[in-house]
Amino acid sequence: MKKFLGYILSPVATAAFFLVLCIFQPIQWVCYRFGGYSAHKKSVDLLNLLLTSTIYILGDTVTFINKYHLPEDRPIIFLANHQSLLEIPPLIWFLRKYHAKFISKIELTKGIPSISYNLKYGGGANIDRKDARQSLSELAKLGTRMKENKWSTVIFPEGTRSANGKVKSFQAGGIAVILKKCPGALLVPIAINNSWKIVRYGIYPLNTFTSMTLEVLEPIEPGLKSVEELVLEAENKIKKALGQ
Repeated sequence: MKKFLGYILSPVATAAFFLVLCIFQPIQWVCYRFGGYSAHKKSVDLLNLLLTSTIYILGDTVTFINKYHLPEDRPIIFLANHQSLLEIPPLIWFLRKYHAKFISKIELTKGIPSISYNLKYGGGANIDRKDARQSLSELAKLGTRMKENKWSTVIFPEGTRSANGKVKSFQAGGIAVILKKCPGALLVPIAINNSWKIVRYGIYPLNTFTSMTLEVLEPIEPGLKSVEELVLEAENKIKKALGQ
């Protein structure tokens, strides 16, 4: 039944999603051009609230759980498992006060309304996976911006999305580069659950009446262990939270 309803509701949710993207393309441009970073960020926050809301058209829900008082005046590296692209708008919205930036493929900086513009001017890192030197340089620049502005970043250390929700091994390379430039960044794991179930049949139909959760786990202080050990600790915390 949930899949059957997906055939009916998916076109509506998808149309609403892309309508929001098209509407906010000029809004972002105006905000950035005349209001700078602060105004642009507010437009991006609202954009992602509305993008998150389109998930509810499917009867799906998004629950954000944070039992910890995270600092707003200190850079944070949020390490999350990755199940689908639908996680990104909620992460941007719920982590908005931490100025969380994303690491994206450089190909995404062209051709996608709102998303490409934000990737170009939002302060994240756009990497060319075919160019190791460029990728390292972009990550280092992101680390510097984090340190200077007290920004945060969201990283998916698995590297690729998990199609069945099973957490893959975390990679520490990118995190090591950022920590070298921003050694005081707090590491905060986020356990994402059931996002994969919404796209288990692909982009059509999207699954309905599924509850996605994003849970902030206990923060990890840097400097006490090697980067590899810190990342492994975050991975294990996420696996434990997901019962894996």
